[in-house]
Amino acid sequence: MRIKLDKRWTDQLLTWPESGMGYQRVDVTMADGRELKNAVVLNAELLEVPAEFAEATVADIRLHAEGVKR
Repeated sequence: MRIKLDKRWTDQLLTWPESGMGYQRVDVTMADGRELKNAVVLNAELLEVPAEFAEATVADIRLHAEGVKR
């Protein structure tokens, strides 16, 4: 399932390097405290999540350390 990120997250992701063509690997913390590690964001705006996260609110996004091209 994909959820569209708020503009503030998209703006931030656009300043970070891609993990590959058109995507970034990120670690996400939700407002309820749940975390997703090594999740994929497509085109800095669509976060791929399991169905149980469909209604969750993103509290923080960080680049996944192993997902950055060097």
